[in-house]
Amino acid sequence: MIISSEQLKKIYYGAYSFAETDDGYLQAFQYTKEQMSYFKKTSDFFYDRCMAGSAKTLEFATDAEKISFEYKILWAGSQDSFELCEDGLITDIVYVKDIKEEGTISFSLEEGKKNVIIYLPADATVVLRNFEINRDFAPAEKGEKVLWLGDSITQGFGPLRSAQTYVSVANRLLGYDIINQGIGGYVYDKKSLMKMEGYRPDKIIVALGTNQYGTESMKDIEEYYEVLTTIYKDIPVLCITPLWRGDNVEGIPTLISFCSRLKSIVKKYESVTIVDGFKLVPHLPEYFLDNLHPNQLGAEVYGRNLVRAIEELGF
Repeated sequence: MIISSEQLKKIYYGAYSFAETDDGYLQAFQYTKEQMSYFKKTSDFFYDRCMAGSAKTLEFATDAEKISFEYKILWAGSQDSFELCEDGLITDIVYVKDIKEEGTISFSLEEGKKNVIIYLPADATVVLRNFEINRDFAPAEKGEKVLWLGDSITQGFGPLRSAQTYVSVANRLLGYDIINQGIGGYVYDKKSLMKMEGYRPDKIIVALGTNQYGTESMKDIEEYYEVLTTIYKDIPVLCITPLWRGDNVEGIPTLISFCSRLKSIVKKYESVTIVDGFKLVPHLPEYFLDNLHPNQLGAEVYGRNLVRAIEELGF
């Protein structure tokens, strides 16, 4: 059976809002119209990425044995993947580099009841239509609502696998109902923080700073947390300080100093908890795509260590 766009929305996670294109595709957005308008005025680079997949998923329980859907890629940064996950195990991967900009993807599933996740490309803007499934299904049972804020690492660049971003790895274990507002190249920018009508997360995770650690002034960071804690008053916030960077070894003392100053700023807020990013991924090039963005191995370690930190902190 081919399900309607309204039915598809019920199993589509990671979206703040939806719109239907003139040719019948469903598009999901993780930012408000006001936020996207701000990015459009600020930078084409940011605007392109603010609509990318960024941990968007289709999640449901079913005993179906076949799934298919039509897709169209409106924009692509790096060429990562569509991925099928059954009961926590990745069972099929379709790489963006191997398919056309528009077409149909079909997945065969194992027999019996299972929990299914379809990961959409993290670093591409994809729209869907004519989702077809041969058995009944039920939306996934999700946990707390979590807003994730970050840069390209949080958006998902590095592993070149949508199911292997650190956010995806962590959330397979955490089961949050997330909106991922990671955006490539981004920094602490208070102007991007706006009230999201009708949406109030239970928790917020912030992973920013790697693109501005060389700054002399910390004013932007101070103002960011002031605005964030005002908009989302009393909501617990987890601040992940920047990861180790091997692409600029001479700059590591500056990065360490930045992390120290960042910790001093966020300690002023009772609602903010700190996780030391230097302790999440080994300081070895084997764990990075380019000594900056964690690769598949680095993202797996990052995600799992983050989950352990969250559990230990009781966040």
